[in-house]
Amino acid sequence: MSTPLTRFTADSLPVEVYASEADLGRAAAERAAATIREAVRQRGAARVVIATGNSQYAFTDALREQEIPWDRVTVFHMDEYVGIAADHPAAFRRWIRERIEDPFAPAAVHYIDGSATDPEAECARYEAELRSLPLDLVCMGVGENGHLAFNEPHQASFDDERWARVITLTRRSREQQVGEGHFATVEDVPATAISLTVPALLAAKAVQVCVPEQRKAPAIAATLNDPITPACPATILRRSPHATLFLDPDSASKIDFRR
Repeated sequence: MSTPLTRFTADSLPVEVYASEADLGRAAAERAAATIREAVRQRGAARVVIATGNSQYAFTDALREQEIPWDRVTVFHMDEYVGIAADHPAAFRRWIRERIEDPFAPAAVHYIDGSATDPEAECARYEAELRSLPLDLVCMGVGENGHLAFNEPHQASFDDERWARVITLTRRSREQQVGEGHFATVEDVPATAISLTVPALLAAKAVQVCVPEQRKAPAIAATLNDPITPACPATILRRSPHATLFLDPDSASKIDFRR
């Protein structure tokens, strides 16, 4: 079992720092596998929400090393661009298909249809599917501006009654997508997306937040040191003892431990 270099609690949030991105991914995969196996043992099935993006590669790669009863697992994802085709290189549906559905063959995968002619109706449909049975595990990251899924600074609601909404991406989020190589220019990034809300992301029995890389260090420092407000949506994690934040030395490098 992977052992962290250090662990501490930020308010109510357990935080674990691992020696490398690979170690972080392996630890998160071990934890996810155990959570899924326990859900299957108790109820015969598990329901899991999985984030997409470059920061999740080490985690999803490490899932291949784990014993997981995928034939009992239903998978959801947490956001998708509005107006983008499922086979677009940057589509989150494609990411989930290539990195989760194809290699693991879970029992079911429920996709957000970014091509839906009525995005609001698609939000309602996906929300109903999410709420139909309890969620066992959410695996997510933190954006460079502190967003969770696409719940943007100053737009996120910590007590939203909805579980899925159409949101407007900030320029910082669109720039992140360009920086990660998903689009050529900011103008190419869709302006809106369907995103699970903060209450939906925190509704699962267990929440795992994997955040490697130096480029995420300012967001992690804000997450752990700033006031808990929608100005930095990820700060709400500090009120979430059922969550665990997985870091590497790069992403943890700007934390003010004197706080």
